[in-house]
Amino acid sequence: MKKIAFAALSVVILAVSSSAFAEGKTRAQVYQELIEAQQNGLDYVTDASYPDVSPVFAQQVEQHKAALAAKAAAASHVAGGGAAAGGVN
Repeated sequence: MKKIAFAALSVVILAVSSSAFAEGKTRAQVYQELIEAQQNGLDYVTDASYPDVSPVFAQQVEQHKAALAAKAAAASHVAGGGAAAGGVN
């Protein structure tokens, strides 16, 4: 009887684990989603504040987003400035 129960449990576990892999996302896609979530401040979501950012971390998230925006603006300014300088010659 224990063998039948063990076999049934094994089949159920196998079915559940194979369905988890059937979503069709690559490792790189999942990694990119994780990076985007961290950049959006979602790593500051706690069990008590889900789905929002915890009020304790709200100021840190805003500072992080402002720093990312400033970094992106500086990168676009440098890229735009290099193209304009190249066209002057």
